Amino acid sequence: MTTGFSSGSSRFADYFVICGLDTESGLEPDELSGENFEQSPLRRTFKSKVLAHYPDNVEWNPFDQDAVGMLCMPKGLSFRTQVDSREPQFHSFIITREDGSRTYGFALTFFEEVTSKQICSAMQTLYHMHNAEQYDILHTPTSPQGPEDQRLPQPRPVLHAAPAISRLQRFNSYDISRDTLYVSKCICLITPMAFAQACRKVLEQLHQAVTSPQPPPLPLESYIYNILYEVPLPPSGRSLKFSGVYGPIVCQRPSTSELPLFDFAISEMFNLLGVENVLQLFTCALLELQILLYSQHYQRLMTVAESITALMFPFQWQHVYVPILPASLLHFLDAPVPYLMGLHSNGQDDRTKLELPQEANLCFVDIDNHFIELPEELPQFPNKLEFIQEISEVLMSFGVSPEGNIHSSESQARYRFRPVDMVSDKRNGNLGSPLSSYLLRENETIARLQALVKRTGVSLEKLEVREDASCNKDVRAQCDEEELKMHQLNIQVREVFANRFTQMFADYEVFVIQPSHDKESWFTNRDQMQNFDKASFLSDQPEPYLPFLSRFLETQMFASFIDGKILCHDDEEKEHTLRVFDARVDKIRMLNVRTPTLRTSMYQKCTNIEEAEKAIEMRVAKIDHTALHPHLLDMKIGQGRYEQGFFPRLQSDVLSTGPTSNKWAKRSAPAQWRRRDRQKQHAEHLYLDNDQREKYIQEARNLGTTIRQPKLSNLSPSVIAQTNWKFVEGLLKECRNKTKRMLVEKMGREAVELGHGEVSITGVEENTLIASLCDLLERIWSHGLQVKQGKSALWSHLLHYQDSKEKNATPGGLGPPGFIHDTERRKSDGGGSAMPPLRISLIQDMRHIQNIGEIKTDVGKARAWVRLSMEKKLLSRHLKQLLSDHELTKKLYKRYAFLRCDDEKEQFLYHLLSFNAVDYFCFTNVFTTIMIPYHVVIVPSKKLGGSMFTANPWVCVSGELSETGVLQVPRNTLEITFECQNLGKLTTVQMGHDNSGLYAKWLVECVVVRNEITGHTYKFPCGRWLGKGVDDGSLERILVGELMTPTTENDERMCRTPPMQQSPGMMRRFVTISPSSKPKLNTGQIQEGVGEAINGIVKHFHKPEKERGSLTLLLCGEYGLVWALEQVFQHGFKSPRLFKNVFIWDFLEKAQVYFESAEQREATPDENWQTRVRHFCRFMRAINSTSRNIGKDGKFQMLVCLGARDHLLHHWIALLADCPITSQMYEDTALIKDRSLVNSLIRVLQTLQEFNITLEASLVKGVGI
Repeated sequence: MTTGFSSGSSRFADYFVICGLDTESGLEPDELSGENFEQSPLRRTFKSKVLAHYPDNVEWNPFDQDAVGMLCMPKGLSFRTQVDSREPQFHSFIITREDGSRTYGFALTFFEEVTSKQICSAMQTLYHMHNAEQYDILHTPTSPQGPEDQRLPQPRPVLHAAPAISRLQRFNSYDISRDTLYVSKCICLITPMAFAQACRKVLEQLHQAVTSPQPPPLPLESYIYNILYEVPLPPSGRSLKFSGVYGPIVCQRPSTSELPLFDFAISEMFNLLGVENVLQLFTCALLELQILLYSQHYQRLMTVAESITALMFPFQWQHVYVPILPASLLHFLDAPVPYLMGLHSNGQDDRTKLELPQEANLCFVDIDNHFIELPEELPQFPNKLEFIQEISEVLMSFGVSPEGNIHSSESQARYRFRPVDMVSDKRNGNLGSPLSSYLLRENETIARLQALVKRTGVSLEKLEVREDASCNKDVRAQCDEEELKMHQLNIQVREVFANRFTQMFADYEVFVIQPSHDKESWFTNRDQMQNFDKASFLSDQPEPYLPFLSRFLETQMFASFIDGKILCHDDEEKEHTLRVFDARVDKIRMLNVRTPTLRTSMYQKCTNIEEAEKAIEMRVAKIDHTALHPHLLDMKIGQGRYEQGFFPRLQSDVLSTGPTSNKWAKRSAPAQWRRRDRQKQHAEHLYLDNDQREKYIQEARNLGTTIRQPKLSNLSPSVIAQTNWKFVEGLLKECRNKTKRMLVEKMGREAVELGHGEVSITGVEENTLIASLCDLLERIWSHGLQVKQGKSALWSHLLHYQDSKEKNATPGGLGPPGFIHDTERRKSDGGGSAMPPLRISLIQDMRHIQNIGEIKTDVGKARAWVRLSMEKKLLSRHLKQLLSDHELTKKLYKRYAFLRCDDEKEQFLYHLLSFNAVDYFCFTNVFTTIMIPYHVVIVPSKKLGGSMFTANPWVCVSGELSETGVLQVPRNTLEITFECQNLGKLTTVQMGHDNSGLYAKWLVECVVVRNEITGHTYKFPCGRWLGKGVDDGSLERILVGELMTPTTENDERMCRTPPMQQSPGMMRRFVTISPSSKPKLNTGQIQEGVGEAINGIVKHFHKPEKERGSLTLLLCGEYGLVWALEQVFQHGFKSPRLFKNVFIWDFLEKAQVYFESAEQREATPDENWQTRVRHFCRFMRAINSTSRNIGKDGKFQMLVCLGARDHLLHHWIALLADCPITSQMYEDTALIKDRSLVNSLIRVLQTLQEFNITLEASLVKGVGI
């Protein structure tokens, strides 16, 4: 059916634009495009102008002359002569308004002969001047070669005068008498929706009409009038056919239940980059890194940018998006925010010539060379290999090589899908250059592709038939056939991508946190609100997904997606994207009957490709609407004539207004209704819904994105300054939010955890937050840099600082600055503390990082330095020191840089100061393989002269990662420094001596160990004797340590909670510890002590694995399980003589003797009793026969640990309570004789049975059980 307009529709195109050379104003060089004047005049760029646009203005989309002019011809005008190639080039572009809404432009650039004499002679003059300069240069032998020289076929020697000139003229000359001059011109459609293929055909047919020998059937005005005023946008879910100059053009629009409109060829992106690279780029985009696309072809920039953002469905890119960055806006690369931009390359300079302000987290995509540079520490996309496999299968069924195909050129973008050629043509697999990580040699690739093709069930014969069948049809059908193929491939690939998110977030709704208050107050406090329960969501995910997901959940796009979800309760209000996504999620949950919260990492392939394809085919097979045909307009006689080969100035009187029939009455409806219509139509397919809701989200959410889009027009210095100021404010806001988020994570956990052990957020989450902090610091440091050096702006600043300080260091000083000098150490030793504090030195911390061989890059070094400073609680202080060198900051940064805005800088440092309130182990836990120096000091008791001690002491330090082995300690100093691989957080120290010499008895107060890089100091309290015949006769002890909280030696540190200390449990109130007096506790207190010790262990196992503290501390530390059971056995213990200590071990040995004799007599037939006895005796024997010199209390500790490990403690308590030895050795009031108390003790100990307790090696060394 032929339709005009129904009242609800709107037009296919808003404007028709012509850009080119304005002969009135002549040749103006375009300095902004940054081209140099060494270029020959033909290679320079000149300013282009918008020559005409029709109509003058439409109120729902005001015409932005600057932006359109810049994007139609981003490099300005270019000139050619008859010897150059002059193929027309098509490209599309996008104009994003400040409110985030978009308009699309489609431009065809072609060359026309220059007819103006002035222009030709101006060009000739420029050439004379240029040749004269070149002549001078040629006669200066030491000349560096200009870019022009590189185009010459061979490197040339210095030539004599005559040949030089002729040679020059031959290669890049213009002679007015001999050459024809051509200049570029551009025709362009500005449309509300991106129907790229249809617009391309319209423009190509218009251009063909001008260049073909026969004039077109109607004047050009008729066709342009038709497309501007008589062709409507197809309604959603429908297809529309309208007439071009030479043939029908079809476009179709998806329905509201399908994926949004997308009309660029995704296959082009895979051809250019290959699946592996596309997936890496996709990951960077999802994590909102800075992405810079680089290519000679504008259309490639646009295709890749639009394809990547389309594949993100249901998420939307929330930041600066400029797929084609005009040369005059290069300063935007300085933006310290995430962006996705496209930069045009001139095809001569290589990547190294590009001066990019920041590369620490830049993803650089060199499209033409099939090459991608990734930021460090990029996590893998979940199920990456299976995902690549699935995408490759789709591509191959259409004959597109998954490895990409460098030879794919613009002309091939006409989608010749020839699977047969693809397999037989070796070039496609032959990608000789270090491309992606697993490109194989050509024949292997082909073999693999063939195998893959077989496996996917695509038989090549069938494909051949498909091709042949279409060859017989006429050209028009062939064209549609190819376009249909493009749509089929697009939808298949997009469905595969969309399916990943539907699977990954199938149960996301469960974790959305609905606001408790009304919408208004929710908006005002948006920054402070958490809208998604990230921790619970992540705890359900398979381990390999975590590195990616934990970072993805922190992005703006995810937050905005969830905001959208919170804001609409019913389907009616939902944005199109969300509605489609939710429908898919519901479908998946219907299919998966398994519990939705139980995620597995099983790869689920996409299942709804066929129905998506069917919808497209149906629309093409049966066209729903046909627009009015072009017709003669009411033009004066003589109008509409044109000269062949020139695109004419059109008649503006007929094109400036549309028809006035009543179909158009709607146009005079109040502007706001029209605007609503336009927004509705945008919402459906451009992901935009600029109602109140969107505005709210934007305002409430504006974290660090105070600037959404560069304004393409007004480039006055004041605008640039204002933009920069917005950046500065945005950075500060982002810093405030990040520090707050990190503290809430940490503190929140600490508040909950008042149990034993230390607390930390999961390793993955902590890493994510710290990585995003490093990322923010890099962006702040690269804002307003004068000259870029190295990839990390922060590290480069630190190196400058290090240089300046080391130059100023006095040569006669005591060694390099930053080391602790021995004199200093000795002096402070007398001060009573076991170890003087490490000197605080920014440069020393840099040296530590520089000495780590594993870190190869600047970005890596900067990140490691930030982690180390965080762990030492010095980040704010170090950065303050770095920035206190004002001279250096002035030298490195422009006036507008963030680091030179004093108030903001102060606030920023203050926010960072708040990190000192919590303990991070973000350095120790990440660099697990590096060598670290440790310093050990043994502190003997001052009371009893340790100076007479003659034996040789040793220690062995263990941490969560490894242990040192035995280290001899010199007897006279009692301290050593040694280097070994990172031990992690320290847990135990074994110490002892060799019992040599006359006086081998030693009372040790404690051992102190310090990590010399991070400054963490651990104290291992002992308070007991080591020696034969004293205390329990032990020559070695296992000490359990805790991190000491540094004393605040300066006011800069904020008050801090010592999170690593255990909670002051009930026991602290009852116990006053001094090594000599054993505290007397009553039975109630003892029971409580056991309960608390067991509780600590139970809590430990209920935490996720990555968050657990030290189990050794809970078993053997202060008030741990060993201590609690010691109290049980000491209660009511009869002490035979005043001066002889009796140890629990003595009692246990007697019990063992009794059991062994009872077993031989077989007094008790009960088999259960016998196995328990057998176990008990076996453990006792093993511990007693160990070669280690541990005393009786050490043996008791070992027995308790082994009993806990093998879940035998409750059996042994029951055995001992019934043993006759007990009645001999205990008073009647003893706890162990009270039946009901013993039973409750047994019940408490039984709770340990469900846990799998693994003991640290140091606890059970030498016992082979």
